[in-house]
Amino acid sequence: MRKKKRMILPAILMLGLLTACGQAKETASTAHAGHGAAATAAPASAQPDGHSGHSGHEAAPQTPAAALQAAITFAAGSPKAGSPAELTVRITDQVGKPVQDFQVNHEKLLHLIVVSHDLTSFQHLHPAYKGGGLFTVPVTFPAGGTYKLFADFIPSGGSSTTLSQQVKVEGAESGHTPLAADSNLVKEVSGKEISLAASGLKVNQETTLTFTIRDAKTKQDITNLQPYLGAVGHVVIISADSEQYLHVHPLDEAAKGPEAKFATMFPKAGIYRIWGQFQHNGEVITVPFTVDVK
Repeated sequence: MRKKKRMILPAILMLGLLTACGQAKETASTAHAGHGAAATAAPASAQPDGHSGHSGHEAAPQTPAAALQAAITFAAGSPKAGSPAELTVRITDQVGKPVQDFQVNHEKLLHLIVVSHDLTSFQHLHPAYKGGGLFTVPVTFPAGGTYKLFADFIPSGGSSTTLSQQVKVEGAESGHTPLAADSNLVKEVSGKEISLAASGLKVNQETTLTFTIRDAKTKQDITNLQPYLGAVGHVVIISADSEQYLHVHPLDEAAKGPEAKFATMFPKAGIYRIWGQFQHNGEVITVPFTVDVK
């Protein structure tokens, strides 16, 4: 009996070690799952999610940051369509204490995405940091109506965070045409012919978005794209209801064209608007596409 007990004890210890190793591997793989899964855009006063659109090859940390808040205000009250307005973003923690330090993320401390209610208007702005959690930037809204603003940043020592807020702009509104998927994923913008190919548009499946940039007249490949915010390009994706937001960086940041590839994952079915941004000859080119994810 004593011999049997001595044999059983090492076996139990070995089983415990194997189980612990298996759990450690599972935790590690979960932390790096995906290549750009969206986060639901958190209201400006809600707990933010760490959205994973900030990686080339791996998703950003999924662990939620400490509860943060973003208050978006205008110096002269309600903004008016067509008139420049001074916009202020104030980042605080859950008790109202200003967040003092931010991490540089693709050359900027904060990316501010501004879209109209129908996603026909898009602006990618970079407010200046004034200290004490305050950022300011001038903005002009092209038409009246409701806009959604996404403050995209990384607090020092924290994870990628996106906070959103709706604002009402005075003035005549633009049309209310519902978004529909593009029948042709080729667009001409600023003398460039830009095509989009998606490896798959399925929910919760990794998708590679490949942009190909050519000269619109000669059809020659453009192979001398310039870095935009430290990379060959950037992609922002927002769902038709503005609840899902992805900011995706390229797989190969040093690429110069004609192709620029981005990996992401769509969390829900529906219509999404995709904006690709690239720089050539000193000009930033923004090209929109609309797709249907099944």
